[in-house]
Amino acid sequence: MTEALTSPAVPSENSASAENAAPVLQNPAVAGVPAETDVEAAVHAIADRSRNAARKMAHANRAWKDRGLRAIGKALLDHKSHILAANAKDVAAERANGTGAALLDRLTLSDARIAALAAALENLATLPDPVGNVVRGQTLPNGLRLRQINVPMGVVAAIYEARPNVTVDIAGLALKSGNAVILRGGSAAAATNAALVTILREALESVGLPADAVQTVDQYGRDGANVLMRARGRVDVLIPRGGRDLIQTVVTNSSVPVIETGEGNVHIFLDASASEEMAVDILLNAKTQRPSVCNTVETLLVHSESTVLPAVAAALRAAGVTLHADGRVRAALPASIESVPATDEDWATEYMDLDLAVAMVDSLDEAVKHIRKWSTGHTEAILTNDLANAERFIAEIDSAAVIVNASTRFTDGGELGLGAEVGISTQKLHARGPMGLTELTTTKWIVQGEGQIRA
Repeated sequence: MTEALTSPAVPSENSASAENAAPVLQNPAVAGVPAETDVEAAVHAIADRSRNAARKMAHANRAWKDRGLRAIGKALLDHKSHILAANAKDVAAERANGTGAALLDRLTLSDARIAALAAALENLATLPDPVGNVVRGQTLPNGLRLRQINVPMGVVAAIYEARPNVTVDIAGLALKSGNAVILRGGSAAAATNAALVTILREALESVGLPADAVQTVDQYGRDGANVLMRARGRVDVLIPRGGRDLIQTVVTNSSVPVIETGEGNVHIFLDASASEEMAVDILLNAKTQRPSVCNTVETLLVHSESTVLPAVAAALRAAGVTLHADGRVRAALPASIESVPATDEDWATEYMDLDLAVAMVDSLDEAVKHIRKWSTGHTEAILTNDLANAERFIAEIDSAAVIVNASTRFTDGGELGLGAEVGISTQKLHARGPMGLTELTTTKWIVQGEGQIRA
């Protein structure tokens, strides 16, 4: 590959003119689609090529897939300037549109973030291949030998918002688990995602893997996303990743099976026994390290007998956090620590910014009740030195991740040793929590006999 890559043309989502139709079909990811720009036919053609690619990927052994991952990682570094130039266009356009700082942060790539993507792919290549793993097996009294093994899903589609790192994460996970992937990354990251998809496809071809294992429908905008959601039989599973509106739109309108990832209205309960040093360190990390992501804490519940609230609040304010506090918290804080009155809307809000809702509770039971009412089922944490309270919190909180005495920022595929993640599933069927390689496989029963028939 050379630096002079030809990225797919990506028109505005609202563009439907004949003038924009021709370059759409020049995308190498949709080559061969008839020029009449029938979106349904074009997306179905992409899905059919994905299915053919998935059949080839299912036969690829671990060494071959790992070569593909390493080729992608090298290509990202080799073409870093191309990626950053495309990303700068997206960021400038969104800044001009008035996009907030938190969302701009999610959109922005940098030298360090591209290096981190390449490192994550290298780490992914070191992980065991889930395909062929024996889940369970036995020999029956009649001599039949049974095995239940992990096999690829097939064609995995993902619809997500303006986070170009997700383009690489999802593609890498899908490839390692033997799947083909169709991406819909949103208009805000259109130029960046177009550059990334081109790089990914060329890297796969360079090692003999099918380029069509990574495709995009970004060039067809919302119409393409709508067709993708209805491509049951062509697409095996659809994973939405983003805010409430996006996720609910996909869940409501998709006929393709959906693995629902949830928004992160994340809670931390500060028990009376928690130490000041631990509380300050964890709250600062959980709120301020990267406030725009889904595992950032959004609500702090403080036991009324805790003595560390002033220190925690002062540290958060010094870090630029706006405290949306209930009346009891505001009364307990020194006048020098500013806060604004909290409303019910604050308890329901995923701020994705330097804002934190703070409430005072009189017991663990009251904290659990609050969390059950307002939680999105993503991550909840307790800070405590009381083992009994920790065990009760673990037993009574029904979220995908429950954390004791650590930052909520650890609810992450990479941090938990999964290499990366497709998203954080908040549903209970098939997958829950960070979705890594195994979560992108299903199972198949292998039954081997020697002529047995059923009596």
